[in-house]
Amino acid sequence: MENTHWDAVVIGAGPAGLSAALLLGRARRRTLVVDAGEPRNRFAAHMHGVLGHEGSSPQQLRHTGEAELGIYGVEVVAGAVDRLDDVSDGVRVALQDGSVLTTRAVVVATGIADVLAEIPGLAERWGSSVIHCPYCHGWEIRDSALGVLATEFVGLHQAFLARQWSDNVTVFTAAVGDVPEETVARLRSRGVKLIDSPVVELAGEAGGPIAVHTADGLVTSIDALFTAGTPRPHDSFLTDLQLARAEIAGVSMVAVDAAGKTSHDRIWAAGNVVNPMLTVPMSIGAGAMAGAAVNGILVVEDFDLAERTLTPTEFWEQRYAHNTQVWSGHANAVLADVVVSIEQRLAAETPGGALGQRTAIDLGCGEGGDALWLAARGWKTTGVDISRTALERAQVAANAAQLSSDQLRFVVTDLSEFEPEDSFDLVTASFLQSPVRLARAEILRAATSMVAPGGHLLVTAHATSPFSGIGGEDHDHDHDQTQTHSFEADFPTPDKELERLRLDPAEWTVVLKELRPRTITRPDADPFTIEDSVVLVRRS
Repeated sequence: MENTHWDAVVIGAGPAGLSAALLLGRARRRTLVVDAGEPRNRFAAHMHGVLGHEGSSPQQLRHTGEAELGIYGVEVVAGAVDRLDDVSDGVRVALQDGSVLTTRAVVVATGIADVLAEIPGLAERWGSSVIHCPYCHGWEIRDSALGVLATEFVGLHQAFLARQWSDNVTVFTAAVGDVPEETVARLRSRGVKLIDSPVVELAGEAGGPIAVHTADGLVTSIDALFTAGTPRPHDSFLTDLQLARAEIAGVSMVAVDAAGKTSHDRIWAAGNVVNPMLTVPMSIGAGAMAGAAVNGILVVEDFDLAERTLTPTEFWEQRYAHNTQVWSGHANAVLADVVVSIEQRLAAETPGGALGQRTAIDLGCGEGGDALWLAARGWKTTGVDISRTALERAQVAANAAQLSSDQLRFVVTDLSEFEPEDSFDLVTASFLQSPVRLARAEILRAATSMVAPGGHLLVTAHATSPFSGIGGEDHDHDHDQTQTHSFEADFPTPDKELERLRLDPAEWTVVLKELRPRTITRPDADPFTIEDSVVLVRRS
């Protein structure tokens, strides 16, 4: 779960959740599935009435579903959600393990728990000889002796259904109370037997007939028992949002429209968590509907965003959030070359060649590639960027490299507002050029004040458009999937860069100013060469 900002987070990996995630993944949405691992049908060995999966196990459906999600880049992680909260343009998802992520939309598909009557022997047989759905299990127990334990009046519905699969049906009605005479007459008209004494125990060997003991001392032998537990939806993490609710089968559940949308603009719900009577294929359909509805809303929102000018924070957050990884995985070649030369020079100037503690700051560090490289070489490094998503990925990479906060730390801020308390032996800014508003000259001039005496400032920039070789034309725009902007038409030469820095020659020495060619390779274009402007200055 390296990325903490998603297009959609699906909570629950049952049939509804996996189906919603599949639709979202195929719609190229960055989707995460969080699952607590307790599906409602985990007690059943087989599923029935599921087209294409007749007789397969619920576990097999899940494994197949997760494999299919992987094709489309959907991630599935184990975890339980503690709460949801509103944040700007999205939802904050807090997990019980302390993890926090944000998302543009949520699909709740956490299902229900079936709270069974407290009768000895009942829970032990749940999912085998004690079952709840005639459509799911009726064929397999047809023409056998069937029982129906009606715990609520609505449970008598099972009695009418059970008669379709067998003419030997016994209904235990004590928990219902007084059954209307017309209902009794209707059931008896097709030979259904009714027992009004309370059931006190289920006995019998596993896999064999069930001996149903009632309070009057009677023992009735049946082969399978239908009962409907009281549905308890797994939705406590939604409490603080105060979503609208509806009564379904006598139980208060989150209210949704035909597409699964709740009363919250960014939250959908599907499957048994909103309707306990849905079977597996019904839940799959409801999940697919919710997934498609979420994508539809996000499509509209994407176009709405494209029609307005984004702030720098919004633009860069979208840039990173809509791409799995922007960083190439390698340090900037110019930085690597220059830093090695600086280290060699410092070693030559230092008695014994010991460099001692060196400090560095990388302005606009993105996902932290250069900062990681510097820290690994012994520089005490600070990485600064405007995108929280980028720095969260950088921190994951730093943790993987076992770099402590003393070696490498990251700061989320707008560089135009950044005023560090410390000075640094190396201040570096690589390709600090932006398709949206950026006070670049002011930021770089402010960077000179961050350089410690004897320290260096390294500025690397595109001197020509990074897209100049695509299609043989000069495309002055950013090829970003989320939004097209005019790329800042500012590709400074080294002399222009120095002019903007306004350095006092009595205080600064120009160590390096040059144009360096670089070959660009892209999957959709032939290799082409661009030039980078490289300026390295040293403070006296």
